[in-house]
Amino acid sequence: MDVTGIANLATTMSDASTSQAISIAVLKKAINLGAEGALALIEAIPDNKSIQSLPSHLGQNINTTA
Repeated sequence: MDVTGIANLATTMSDASTSQAISIAVLKKAINLGAEGALALIEAIPDNKSIQSLPSHLGQNINTTA
């Protein structure tokens, strides 16, 4: 193997390593953005315990024969 072949191989390996590091960084950013979005949706759910418009006996049983 000549010197230019070794240099080309080293450059290619370095480029692949850099490309992989960038891809991992982008993936981590996407995961973090997804987690932030999910957390915002969960926090946006209204608290239904403060609304007592229905009698307390409703919603206690499930009719499985209907």
